[in-house]
Amino acid sequence: MVFWLARVAASFGFQMVSVAVGWQIYAITGRAFDLGLIGLVQFLPSIVLALPAGQLADQVDRRRVVLATLSLECLGIGALAMHTLQGHVHEHLILLLVFVIGIGKAFEWPSLQSLLPALVPSSLLPRAVGMSSSAFQVATMLGPVLGGLLYVAGSGVVYLIAALLYLMAAVMMAWLRYDHIPSSRERISFKSLFAGLHFIRGNKDVLGVLSLDLFAVLLGGTTALLPIFAKDILHTGPWGLGLLRAAPAVGALLVLLWLTRYEVQRHVGMVMFASVAGFGVATLVFAVSTVLYLSLLALCLLGAFDMVSMVIRNSLVQLDTPDRLRGRVNAANSIFINASNQIGEFESGMVAAWLGAVGATIVGGIGTLLVVVLWMELFPTLRLRQSLHRRSASGKLIQQVNDQII
Repeated sequence: MVFWLARVAASFGFQMVSVAVGWQIYAITGRAFDLGLIGLVQFLPSIVLALPAGQLADQVDRRRVVLATLSLECLGIGALAMHTLQGHVHEHLILLLVFVIGIGKAFEWPSLQSLLPALVPSSLLPRAVGMSSSAFQVATMLGPVLGGLLYVAGSGVVYLIAALLYLMAAVMMAWLRYDHIPSSRERISFKSLFAGLHFIRGNKDVLGVLSLDLFAVLLGGTTALLPIFAKDILHTGPWGLGLLRAAPAVGALLVLLWLTRYEVQRHVGMVMFASVAGFGVATLVFAVSTVLYLSLLALCLLGAFDMVSMVIRNSLVQLDTPDRLRGRVNAANSIFINASNQIGEFESGMVAAWLGAVGATIVGGIGTLLVVVLWMELFPTLRLRQSLHRRSASGKLIQQVNDQII
């Protein structure tokens, strides 16, 4: 519960900051280009520092890493609050502090993801993953709303409250009972840095779920095109766009509430593939809809299907990965996630410029379904996998890969 509360507090703070930074920097410069720079200065640390962050997560106490990164992010947001309230803020300072926060996030993610398996028994991990993800979903839905309401009092107030939330998260993380004995320290080398990628390549099930997520998000993402659908197709205003953005999170949260009580215990491979296929079908329904209510329903289903497959994917990766490699595997996973989200938005925009928003979304939905069919053929053991927990044969395979890596 302490871990969950800490993640809720930090996630709310981050979503509030994301809203305030965008509004503030656009109010200062009036340039849409600067909004793109906000994403860039957060994206670069997540890619450049991912592998060193994974190495660190496997070498030292992960709780201390998360505590240190939360503290760094708290200081960065606190600096934004101080300079804004004093009236000494400009776009370059904002981007610099966002970059500092991005560095903290880059080191936080592998350790945070690797922390959870040590806090609960493996039999309860899928439910714990669902609860942890629910913290992010709640923050995604309500954090921007809270940040927008508080922005009426000024961006400095938003930053101040977000910094306090991060401070609360850091205090709770300091209180967290966590016994972890890091593996013996390895000499930093290219081999150790890339050990997570080596493990993923050698484990067909882990490679299958991560690559499936990568290509499904690359092809099926619709987030970047929602303003076009809201204005030109559904003929609604900013309020409608807000509903469209919130709808996937609503569907995901409802499924998470169910998954925290009822674990997927049988035919997990086929359930995951069926969920990704459902994601593709929901994307197609959204593409052809011209009615707001049907579009909202399609996006809710899209978020629900995505959450089922996400919980299965994350649980499978955590359970199949040895503890001494979890940090580096989660770091490699973060590269896939960030690349698919960023490049997926770029791909959607480029295809939409050629085929239009509806055509691009239809292509994405069909592409997702084709990926599901292809991956079921490429990864038959994943398709036939019955349980999230490793079989003995899988354990032997992992041990062979570990021997090669270590």
